[in-house]
Amino acid sequence: MAIVKDSVCGRDVDTDAVNQGVAQVAAGAPETDPTAGTNRYHEGRWYYFHSMECRMKFIAAPDDYLPK
Repeated sequence: MAIVKDSVCGRDVDTDAVNQGVAQVAAGAPETDPTAGTNRYHEGRWYYFHSMECRMKFIAAPDDYLPK
C-alpha cells in the first residue's frame, strides 16, 4: 500500500485503492471506484486526490497546488 498526500486538501490517499480496477468499460479499460479517490497526470507525474472535488480544483489551477 502506498499512501500519498492529496496536494489540494492534504488528506491521505491510498494509490493502490485508486488504481484498483473494479470492472471494465466497453473499450476494455479498467473502471475504478471514484469513492476510493482519483488521479491526474500532469507534466510527467501522477497526482492523487481523495475526491473529484479536489481533482477539479487542481485541474482549474495546478500552479496553486504544485510544490514551489
